[in-house]
Amino acid sequence: MAIKFPSDEWIKELGRVLNASEAYAQCAASWEGDLTFICQPDQDYPGTAYLYLNLQHGKCLEAKQLGQPDEKKPMFTISAPFGNWRRVIEHRLDPLQGMFSGKLKVVGSMAQIQRTPKATIELVACAARIETDFNA
Repeated sequence: MAIKFPSDEWIKELGRVLNASEAYAQCAASWEGDLTFICQPDQDYPGTAYLYLNLQHGKCLEAKQLGQPDEKKPMFTISAPFGNWRRVIEHRLDPLQGMFSGKLKVVGSMAQIQRTPKATIELVACAARIETDFNA
């Protein structure tokens, strides 16, 4: 059964899929950092959602939807309209190209993200494995 995006259930499933992925564990072995994905409104999604991941050394230690953006103080925030997130999850927008082009707006050290590009790609591959319902 498809899981609604964005939602607490979806981000928790992403955490589970990341923790089950040997490829992610290897690619992200040196990664230390938490992040909040901010899903902004567009013509297909009227709200704003804050999806939080604490990722350390190839494992997801915490995954949840935040009620308020300041509930956590992550190392990174990545914000984009709903449609851009959908394109990333469906492999129609490369996440790194999206960050460099401004389609995904990053607050935090791009240098740190650039040091582990395969971890970013594998995180998106894990997200794409989730049967996702994009209907608002």
